[in-house]
Order: sequence, then C-alpha cells, then structure tokens
Amino acid sequence: MKQLETEMSATAEAQSPQQPAQKKKTRKKVLILLALLFVLAGIAWGVYWFLVLRHFQETDDAYVAGNQVQVMAQVSGSVNKVWFDDTDFVKKGDVLVSLDKTDAEQAFEKAQTALATSVRQTHQLMINAKQYQASIALQQTALAQAEADLKRREPLGASNLIGREELQHSRDAVATAKAQLDVAVQQYNANQAMILNTSLDEQPAVKQAAAELRDAWLALQRTDIRSPMDGYVSRRSVQVGSQISTSTPLMAVVPATNLWIDANFKETQLAGVRIGQDATVVADIYGDDVVYHGKVVGLDMGTGSAFSLLPAQNATGNWIKVVQRLPVRIELNQDDIAKHPLRIGLSTLVKVDTTNKDGSALATSVRQQAAYSSNALAIDLAPVNQLITDIVRANAG
Repeated sequence: MKQLETEMSATAEAQSPQQPAQKKKTRKKVLILLALLFVLAGIAWGVYWFLVLRHFQETDDAYVAGNQVQVMAQVSGSVNKVWFDDTDFVKKGDVLVSLDKTDAEQAFEKAQTALATSVRQTHQLMINAKQYQASIALQQTALAQAEADLKRREPLGASNLIGREELQHSRDAVATAKAQLDVAVQQYNANQAMILNTSLDEQPAVKQAAAELRDAWLALQRTDIRSPMDGYVSRRSVQVGSQISTSTPLMAVVPATNLWIDANFKETQLAGVRIGQDATVVADIYGDDVVYHGKVVGLDMGTGSAFSLLPAQNATGNWIKVVQRLPVRIELNQDDIAKHPLRIGLSTLVKVDTTNKDGSALATSVRQQAAYSSNALAIDLAPVNQLITDIVRANAG
C-alpha cells in the first residue's frame, strides 16, 4: 500500500510541469487566431469601405421642407366667418374666410346704374348724329333755294327790274344759309368726334362703365377668400370681426405633397455630389423602419452665412473660420410620401450615393413650365359679361 502511494505521487510530480506548458501553447493559438480574425475583419472592412462606403455621403443636419402658401385677402373688409381652423384639410377653391358684402354689393349696384346711364347717354349721341345729318340736308336745301333765288334776281337787278334792297336781301339769304349749313356741319362733326361711327358697346364711355362694373363684380366675388390648393390649414391668425386689408396674412395652407429635404452637407462632403444621384432618407418620426427614396435635384448657391451681413464672430468680436454647410435639395418619391406623410421641419438622416458622377453640380437646363401653378383664384368673367350685354341691350332703346 505504501509502495502504491509512492508511485502515484511520483506520477503526479512528473505530470505537473507538463500542464502549464500545454495551456500556454493553447492560449497562444487562440490569440493568433483572434489576431488573424481581427486582421481579416479589418481587411474586409477596408475593402467594403473602398468599394461601397466611400461613395456615400451622410448628414443628419437635414430637414423636411415644403410650400407654405400664404393666404391674404384681395380686398379690404370686415371678417364675418372663418370656415377652417389649424390642422383642417381644405380642397382647392374652398372658401376659407368670408368678408362682409354690404359695401361691395352697394358698389356693384352703383356700377350697374352707371353703365345704364352711360349707355343711354351714348345712345343719345348716336341718335343726335342722325338728327345732325338731317339738319345738314335741310340746310343744304335751304342754301340751294337761296342761291337759286339770288341767281334769278341778279339779271333782274342788272336790268333795274327789281330794287337793290330786294337783291341785297337775296344775297343775305344765301350768306345766312351758308352760315347755318356750316353750323350744322360743325355740330355733326363734333358729335362724330364723340362716337366715330363705332358700335354702341364699343364706345369708350360704355367700355369704361363696363370695366368699372367688372371691377365691382370682382370685388364682390373676392369677399370670399378661397384656398389656392389642396392642403392643411396652419398658422391661422384671422379672427371673426377683425378689419383686414390686402396685405394682412390670414393663414397658411401647407400641401402634404411635393415635399423635399434640405440636407445641409459640410463643404468637405460636396466634392462628389451631383444632380441626379440617388438618395435615401430616414425620418426621425418613423425611425429606421421607413426609408424614403429620392434624388438630388440641386445644390444651393450659397450657405446660410454667405447671405448674412457679417461673417461669424467669436465672443471678442474677431472673425472666425467655421465649417460651412451647403443646402442640397433632395426630391422625394411621392409614393413614399403618400404612404408615410411628412411635416415641414421634421429631422431626417440623408445618405447620398455619389457613385454616379455623370450629372452636373449646377443646373444647366432652363425650366420650361411653371414650377407651381394654381387656377383656384381665377374668376370666370362669363356671368358679368352676360350681365353687361343685358344692360346694354335693355338701355339701347
């Protein structure tokens, strides 16, 4: 028994120096393997950066932008009704604010009366022209008779068959007839200078009165202030009962479509940015689950500080150099916006793929159509034109 214990102790003493050596060799292999893995990962990352990541420029200094259509009155007046409030959806042509119509209706009635009066007065001038023509014909007949009488009496006077006084009366009659004919001709010419053989509805006085009637009718129609496009009401400041003028901002209508991103890139990031390059946008409101797609449509012509009066200064007033950021406009896919609506001013993260450098840094083509347009504020003049025609016909006799 004692001999067995002695042998086991000898075996343990022989194995104990071999265990640390074995662990040390295993640890060395693991460290070498980890180092190789880190090197391979670094090489893979470097290759990935060279092939992919270096072509992307990213910024989180990017915000949603869009149109904010300012609504203002085209005529002055008192507010009777405000039909919509902030966050309400409105359609193009909807009445947003109604003004008191009393003054506009009175002006419209006066304009109708003025047109009727002008038509009657002008029509009277045209009738007078016919009277003057008849007067000229009458005076021409009288002159012809006087000249015939004088021609018949002159031989009699030369033969002393009639007295000199009677002959002189004949000569005076001719002179009087000529003078009366001249007066009639001048009256006719003066009247013609007013009408110039122009139709009644084309007479200047009638056209001026008709234009004033149109103005009054337009002013009456514009007492209803309409939305120029579809969108959502924002920044309403108008109140019922307030007196507004044509320069008073009433509210804004913000369309939910045609939004874009103003991405402010550092100047060191812009070397490879070109118009037409693809971009992806992630909005903070939806997170990484929603990705918007778009394209670069333009680079602004200056940074924000470039348009300020003074450059950046420190606390002591000395001018300092700061890293400038230039706004890059990203046009978003409208289908993406329709699925996930955005609001103006929201923060976003923008990535631009600069692989394709075929585009230009500045726009080179001229826009052929209007960037934005709306016919909602255009008023059809057909009703008032028909009214003018009816008034002219009714007062032309």
